[in-house]
Amino acid sequence: MAGPRVLEHMVDTVLYFESDGSNRYRVVRAIKNRFGAVNELGMFAMTGKGLKEVKNPSAIFLSGHSKPVSGSIITVVREGTRPILLEVQALVDASHLNNPRRVALGLEHNRLAMMLAVLHRHGGVALADHDVFINVVGGMRVTETGADLPMLLALYSSFRDRPAPERTVCFGEVGLSGEIRPVHDGEQRLREAAGHGFARALVPAANVPREAVKGLEIMPLRDVGQALETMSR
Repeated sequence: MAGPRVLEHMVDTVLYFESDGSNRYRVVRAIKNRFGAVNELGMFAMTGKGLKEVKNPSAIFLSGHSKPVSGSIITVVREGTRPILLEVQALVDASHLNNPRRVALGLEHNRLAMMLAVLHRHGGVALADHDVFINVVGGMRVTETGADLPMLLALYSSFRDRPAPERTVCFGEVGLSGEIRPVHDGEQRLREAAGHGFARALVPAANVPREAVKGLEIMPLRDVGQALETMSR
């Protein structure tokens, strides 16, 4: 029944060691674990003395622009039980090709296509004649739906050449009807953002915590139109 994966069925734990030849960071990801949670992630840096644990992964995935730039949005994703801050970058440029390019690195290509359709239908922004490139800084791979809102806002920011407000973070799932849906562990994500000095968070209305997060202004969003209006301020 297992076929070529019979070894994975026999062992108690399966760990994937992920690396990019051009990157000094290495990721250890738990895919199977009979004695604990799966999808846990460990971050390590390759040094002259071997692998060294990275205690604050969020810091290495933020590019640290000296000033806000268009097409750059900070989000908080969950890897196992750990919230991690990531930067999503988008570049939207007029295309001279019959079939404009759609390139997604670190994000799902199908979700990019969905965000482009939502942006057109519910935001009035048509990108059919533009090349679209989107990337997660640091080479991370994001599959969760919480990256929908930052992806959409990064595309809009690049297209309008309008940077996001400084020290702003966002997350949320975007539905096909334009609604912004909540994601799990919203409060923990917000506290991670506040701990790294972010002052404002754009989140689904259902993810607004009952108690205020110190130092963080939380702006609830219900639909795509409201999100784009917030970006235009």
